[in-house]
Amino acid sequence: MNFFEAQDAARRNTLSLILLFGLAVATLVLITNLLIFEVLAYKETGAFVSSWGELVAVFDAPLFVAVTLAVACIIALGSFYKTAQLSSGGPIVAEMLGGRLIPQSSRDPAQRKLLNIVEEMAIASGTPTPAVYLLEESGINAFAAGWSPANAVIGVTRGALTYLSRDELQGVIAHEFSHIFNGDMRLNIRLIGVLNGILLLGMIGYYLMRSVRYVGSSRNRSGGQIAIAIMVLGLGLAVIGYCGTFFGQWIKAIVSRQREYLADASAVQFTRTAGGIAGALKKIGGVHAGSLLLSPSAPEYSHAYFSSGVRSVLSFIFATHPPLAQRIRRIEPRWNGKYVTPKREEAPPQEAPGDKTQTAKHALSPAAAAATVQIAMQEALQAIERAGQPMDNDYAHARQLLQEIPAVIKTEAQDPFGVRALMYSFLIQYGNELQPLQWQHLQAQADAGVYEKTRQLYPAVAALPPALRLPVFELCFPALRALSAPQYQRFKRNVDVLIAADKKVVIGEWIVQRLIKQLVDEAHGLRKPPHALHSHIGAVKKELELILSMVAYTEHRQDPEAHAAFTAGIRAIGATALRIMPREAIAIAAVDNAMDKLEQVKPLLKPRILKALVVCIAVDNQVTIRGAELMRAISGCLGVPMPPLPPLQ
Repeated sequence: MNFFEAQDAARRNTLSLILLFGLAVATLVLITNLLIFEVLAYKETGAFVSSWGELVAVFDAPLFVAVTLAVACIIALGSFYKTAQLSSGGPIVAEMLGGRLIPQSSRDPAQRKLLNIVEEMAIASGTPTPAVYLLEESGINAFAAGWSPANAVIGVTRGALTYLSRDELQGVIAHEFSHIFNGDMRLNIRLIGVLNGILLLGMIGYYLMRSVRYVGSSRNRSGGQIAIAIMVLGLGLAVIGYCGTFFGQWIKAIVSRQREYLADASAVQFTRTAGGIAGALKKIGGVHAGSLLLSPSAPEYSHAYFSSGVRSVLSFIFATHPPLAQRIRRIEPRWNGKYVTPKREEAPPQEAPGDKTQTAKHALSPAAAAATVQIAMQEALQAIERAGQPMDNDYAHARQLLQEIPAVIKTEAQDPFGVRALMYSFLIQYGNELQPLQWQHLQAQADAGVYEKTRQLYPAVAALPPALRLPVFELCFPALRALSAPQYQRFKRNVDVLIAADKKVVIGEWIVQRLIKQLVDEAHGLRKPPHALHSHIGAVKKELELILSMVAYTEHRQDPEAHAAFTAGIRAIGATALRIMPREAIAIAAVDNAMDKLEQVKPLLKPRILKALVVCIAVDNQVTIRGAELMRAISGCLGVPMPPLPPLQ
C-alpha cells in the first residue's frame, strides 16, 4: 500500500469508525429507553415490566424522543469535550502522559542522538520536523500524536533512550513516522473522543447511585421507592455505559492491530533493515518493565503506542497491539524465539551538537552550491511514488544537508530566541534600498535582544547556499512552535511587515510565509487542519490552473517555455481542459487562497496534482533550486511527505 492509498484507507477507517459509533449510540439509546420505562413502571405500579405487552402499555412517544435526544446529547457532549481538550494536537497528549519537551538545543548525548534521528527522517521524507517529548518511564515505548503533521509530536520513553541502539531507535522512530504519514494520528484522537462520550453515560449512572443516600434519608414517604428507582436507574446506566465502553475498547483494538503491522512493515521499508525495529521489539520482551507506562492517562492512549503500554485482563479482546512474537516473526521469519536482555546504550560522541556540522566558513559541496541540477523526468516522477517511503539516498542526502548547514545557523534554528532572528535574516533584502527600513522596523518592533541577534546572524544567512535554505526552514519549525502566543503573534506581524516592505511578495517570500502559516499557525491554534472534500479535478480547476501557471512561470523564465511546460503537465494527467493564466494575472494573494482550497482534495487526487507539477517543473530535465523548493512547499501544503526533488548529487 503506497502513501496515498494508506491515507485514503485511514479516511475510510474514520468513516467506518463513525458508522460503528453511530450503531453503538443507537444501541445505547434503545437500551436506555427500556431502562427508563422500567423505572417509571416501577415507580407507578411498584413492579417492573415483565412482558412485551406491559412495555407497550407504558410506552410514551414524547418521553422516548426526549430520552433519545438526552442520551445522544450526553454522548455527543462527552466526545466533543474530549476532542476539544485535545484540539491543540500532539503536545497536549504528550503532556497528559507526563512528557516534557526536549529542547532542540539539548546537549545531552542521548537526547541529541534522538533529535538527530528525527531531523534526518523529517528532511529525508519531506515532513515537518515534529517536536520530541521525553517520558520518564523505564519501559521501552514511543508514540506519535497530533491532528496533522503540522502539530505532530513524537514521544519516547527514558527506557527507549537508555536501552536502544541508534539503529533500533531509528526503527522505532520510523514506525512512528509511518503513523504520521498514514493519517493514523487523527484517527487515534477521534477514538479517544468517541470512547469518552460513551464512558460519560456510565459515569452519570455512577453518580446517580452515589446520590441514593441523600434520597434515602428524606422524610418523604415515597423516599424509599424513589431511592430504589434511582438506584436501578443509576446501576442500569452504569452497566450500559461500561458495556458501551467494552465494545468501544474492542473496536479500538480491532482498528489498531492491523495498523501496527503496517507501521512495522513501513519502518523496515524506511530504514532498509529489519534489524532495527526487530531488535527494539526483542529488547521490549527482554527488559523487566517491557513497554509498560505507569502514567494514570496511559490506558486512554493505549492504541497510540509503539508497543502495548498497559496490561489488559482480556488481552485477546482488548489488546491494541499484536503479540510481540507475532510482530517479530513478521519481520524476521527465522527468529529463534529468544528475547534480548538489554544493556545501557551509550550515545556516540558525534551525536553531540556541532560535531556533525561545520563552521560558517566551511567549503561548500557542489551539491549545496548548485543552482540547477540535471534530473531525468522518470527520476522526478519516482519522487511522487516514494511519498512517505524515503530511500537510502534520501537519508544520505538529509545527513549531507545537515552536515553542510553552518553550526551557528543550526544552533540558532533550534532555539526559540535565535530562531526569530534567523527567520528575520532570511527576509532582509540583501543590497536593496529598502533594507534600512526593514532594519529600522525590527529595531522598533522585535522582542528585546532579537534585533541585535539578527544583526549578528545576517552575514551568515546571506552567505547561505540556496540549496540549504529550505532545510534550515524545516529545522526552524519546532522552535517556532515553542514560542509563547504573544511572542508568535509579534513574530508573525514582523514577518508580514518585512515581506511587504517593497509592496510585493515574490515566490521565495511566499514559500516562507506559506510554510509558517501551514506548519506553525496550526500548532498555535490559529488554523484548523483541512478536511478532505474534493475528489475530482473539476472541483479545483481554477485553483490548479493558478498554481500550475505560477510554477510554470517560476521555473521557466520565457513564456513559450512556460506554456510548453504547463501543457506537458496537464497532458500527463489527462486534464487538457485546464488553461494557463497570463503571467500578469498571477497574484500571490490569489495563489494563497488557491492553495487553501487545494489542501482540501482527497488523498487519491493528490498524486495527479503532484504529477502535473513535477512534469511542469522537470520537463526540460533540469530543476532549479527554486523549483525544488516550490515542489517541497506545495507537497507539504497538501500533506504529502515527498522526498527532496531532486535528490541532489
